[in-house]
Amino acid sequence: MGLRLHTVAPRQGLRWIGQAFAVWWSRPVAFVGLFMFFLFGVLLMMMVPLVGPLVGLGLLPMLTLGFMIATRSALQGGMVNAMQIFEGLRVPDRPRRNAQLMLCAIYALCSIGVIEVAGWIDGGLFEQLQIAMGRPNTPPAEINRLLEDPRLASGMIARLGLATLLSVPFWHAPALVHWSGQGAWQALFSSTVALWRARAAFAVYGLGWTALTIALGLVATAVVLLFGSRAMATLVLMPAGMIVSAVFYVSLWFSFADCFGEDDAAA
Repeated sequence: MGLRLHTVAPRQGLRWIGQAFAVWWSRPVAFVGLFMFFLFGVLLMMMVPLVGPLVGLGLLPMLTLGFMIATRSALQGGMVNAMQIFEGLRVPDRPRRNAQLMLCAIYALCSIGVIEVAGWIDGGLFEQLQIAMGRPNTPPAEINRLLEDPRLASGMIARLGLATLLSVPFWHAPALVHWSGQGAWQALFSSTVALWRARAAFAVYGLGWTALTIALGLVATAVVLLFGSRAMATLVLMPAGMIVSAVFYVSLWFSFADCFGEDDAAA
């Protein structure tokens, strides 16, 4: 299928976020429930030795497609339900289904590569920090020692940078396979070209989400200072984080529709 790209103005990056909040508000419980269903499903899958983590990572492209399908359904007055996450793998068209499976496999392998490279850079400090913070009786001095190690910051920068690069070809790829019938490799290429063409809009989009994340952090800090309780801050941050995550995934449909045209994209 030929590649048809639309010109996207930089201001659209912020508009995608605004549109996402508006659609989320029409189905707040359904969209948050969709995200929680996937999240807890993956957490349970991660407990399965060897295969579980690989499958859990590989299903992330289906989460992005599932939210696009759910968002489009909500815009048309339809339902939002958990099974939409698997809709890309349930299509009767075998070539499309195989292309989605290939995307899942490529994403899982690339994600493992990102984890391994970042772990090599920080010497395993990130995993040590996770274990230390998960233990209730970990001395604060041990956590501070890990946080102050410069290798940890280098590893986090590597994780963020490599994960961002990995997201570029996969941003639109599942949707291009699902609605446009492109093969896996063509969809990865098309997604990369689309994000490059609309890079100004995606830069504004990224800055918008960064600002929201910082705002959440400031709210948590204010709660700690006001009530002197980290537990209270956690109670505020957990539901807020779920909402922001759900809204982020809702926004993916609007970036896809603007880059490829809503009528053409969902033909």
